Amino acid sequence: MPNHTDSSSYENSSTAVARVAQNSIFERFARAGLVMSGIVHLIIGYIAIRLALGGGAGTADQSGAMTELAAKPGGVFALWAGVVAFTLMALWRLAEAALGSSSQPDSESKKSEAVNRVKAFSLAVVYLAFAISAFGFARGAGTSSSAQSTGITAEMMQSTVGTVALVIAGLIIIAIGGYHIYKGATQRFLADLHGDTSTLVRRLGTVGYVAKGLAVAAIGLLVILAVGRSDPGEATGLDGAFKTLGEQPFGAALLIAAGAGIIAYGLYSFAMARYTKM
Repeated sequence: MPNHTDSSSYENSSTAVARVAQNSIFERFARAGLVMSGIVHLIIGYIAIRLALGGGAGTADQSGAMTELAAKPGGVFALWAGVVAFTLMALWRLAEAALGSSSQPDSESKKSEAVNRVKAFSLAVVYLAFAISAFGFARGAGTSSSAQSTGITAEMMQSTVGTVALVIAGLIIIAIGGYHIYKGATQRFLADLHGDTSTLVRRLGTVGYVAKGLAVAAIGLLVILAVGRSDPGEATGLDGAFKTLGEQPFGAALLIAAGAGIIAYGLYSFAMARYTKM
């Protein structure tokens, strides 16, 4: 027999999320967060390809992208807009984590609902990190993501508990990367979008998710290698993953392919800004 109280509670929660997500001003800023995410990924991919071709320095990660953006005319203004957009994206995902998704009210089971809430919370953390990073670079006080990653790893490796936590974190990051690869290869990302999608959007999503998944998994692997070799300098985040790739046989070609894949994800982010369910 269905539990009408639970059903009513879920409907009220879903309605609450819908009221937040479907507020026109909130929704526009939240979708702008996806546009900003796309721009960041485009710049990261560009830096990776530039490094592969030997064209200058730079870090192929979030901080490197924001450094480049801040140096462009109007870049600081764009970063401040990004702070607002990323923050609202984080709030939207937090609302979904707390109350459930308004775009998927008919969840198949409590298990799938719980998984969706965990994913929403994880995305909220990611967008909040983007907002904090954009805030730092907009103020002219941004710091390198690679340096932060190395510093945190060094501190945690000073204790057994911290070392175990790093290994677990590395495995979780690898699992997240694997999920991105799975989502891209099976095109499950299409369920996040409204209406029919073009072949171009499907291809960008497939390539983008697989490329991002491989990059994320590489970050997790570097964390585990850092622990195994007792060298926190190994845990250098996305930039380290790209540079490690570039050091392999045919590294330049691999780095160009990886950069192109991240660019594909950036372009797909623009499609998400237009078609994602909210």
